[in-house]
Amino acid sequence: MTPKSILGELLPQRLADNPERVEGVLAVYLFDISGDDGGKWTMTCDGKSATIVEGEEGEVQCTISMDSGDFVEMIQGELNPQMAFMTSKLRVAGDIGLAIKIQAIIG
Repeated sequence: MTPKSILGELLPQRLADNPERVEGVLAVYLFDISGDDGGKWTMTCDGKSATIVEGEEGEVQCTISMDSGDFVEMIQGELNPQMAFMTSKLRVAGDIGLAIKIQAIIG
């Protein structure tokens, strides 16, 4: 599993299957993943659905920065998001309230 497969395939499918995860969320997130297979992906939530595209698009309100290995571990449930934040493995820039919502959105 790589950040590209997660953000390009897994999360878009998860969000398409469960659109209630983004209900009422109006936000633009940027995932800035460093290291092997890293890159930038933008997730736009329009209150009813979410789209994820490779690259940086739109007016980003919350940036989530992580190393690719830590990101994969977090998505697989091997790294607790709160612990990652407290140990600086997960960094947030912008609206911290939106960062808190991201856990419920991406599961």
